[in-house]
Amino acid sequence: MVVTNPFVTQGYLSPHYFCDRVEETKYLTDLIINGNNVALISPRRLGKTGLICHCFEQPRIKDEYNTFIVDIYATKNLQELVFYLGKSILGTLKPQGRKMWERFVNTLNSLRGSISFDINGLPEWGLGVGDVKVPQVTLDEIFMYLEQAEKPCIVAIDEFQVVADYPEGNVEAILRTHIQRCKNTRFIYAGSQRHMMAEIFASPSRPFYQSTSMMSLAPIHIDRYIEFAQGLFREYHKDIAEETIREVYQRYEGVTWYVQTILNALFAMTEPGGNCLPETIDTAIQQVMTQQSFTYSALLYQLPSKQKEVLMAICKEGKAMNITSRPFLQRYHLTASTVQGAVKGLLEKDFITQELGTYSVYDKFFAMWLLQQ
Repeated sequence: MVVTNPFVTQGYLSPHYFCDRVEETKYLTDLIINGNNVALISPRRLGKTGLICHCFEQPRIKDEYNTFIVDIYATKNLQELVFYLGKSILGTLKPQGRKMWERFVNTLNSLRGSISFDINGLPEWGLGVGDVKVPQVTLDEIFMYLEQAEKPCIVAIDEFQVVADYPEGNVEAILRTHIQRCKNTRFIYAGSQRHMMAEIFASPSRPFYQSTSMMSLAPIHIDRYIEFAQGLFREYHKDIAEETIREVYQRYEGVTWYVQTILNALFAMTEPGGNCLPETIDTAIQQVMTQQSFTYSALLYQLPSKQKEVLMAICKEGKAMNITSRPFLQRYHLTASTVQGAVKGLLEKDFITQELGTYSVYDKFFAMWLLQQ
């Protein structure tokens, strides 16, 4: 694969394009190899999924385990979770040859009539969510496969906290019952909502209480990022000033995805033989926001007027606290009932995030775009 821009903003390419996380990779790898399930917690876009992919590339895991990653962020119930779990496992096994996927397909008796095959005899996950008619039966079959697989398995479930909001109400208990019986499979539960993950794994009344090792991520150290970024620029006969990287890092508080996105834009703007200086940062940011402008306009258009008002108020605050206090309400001409109702909707739609009573706009680029409107 020819890599034209080494600052990856989507997915995971290889260890060469992955910045640092040496200690975190060793720690997570050691936990899994020594038989632990792990709850991995950090804000979104800080690199949880990248760390998991990097961990799965380590020889001690890559050569000895079947590894699967399923993102359940968009799921709303157990049926959808089972659907995406099965789809992820089949999609991972299919490129590895008939012997690998055949055992899984043969285990899914409840879906046997729904799985089709292409002209090359490869299985296709052509079914819809509605084809998973009895989710608990299909879930039993998936766990049966994991326990019978020819190699031990590791299943990473991304945005695990959403199971707490499923309407069935007992999904945590169902999963815990299956998982505690597993001898051949280890699990990584990745989550971005710290308070919800804490409730799931640290509350004595919940099924997953004291069932996992806990691990959190902090931003990559700035010195590691400087070394990483300058090294990749040099590989393409370009330079980037240390001050440039420091400013990008500080503007986005070291959050990996934002730093990578701006470095990607700066790299594209720098000609071979050129030196990327701090004065180019604003241009790069403006390019990114221009690319997203249509999407942001559409998102804003969809919001009810009260939610727009509260979103703008939180955006102007940067990090908003005491949002039902008199000073906040007076400053933005709002009422407590308006704020409470709007915040509930904005949190559900992921426009804002809340951490220990502090609210902020989830997408930092979106926040910058809003302030320009």
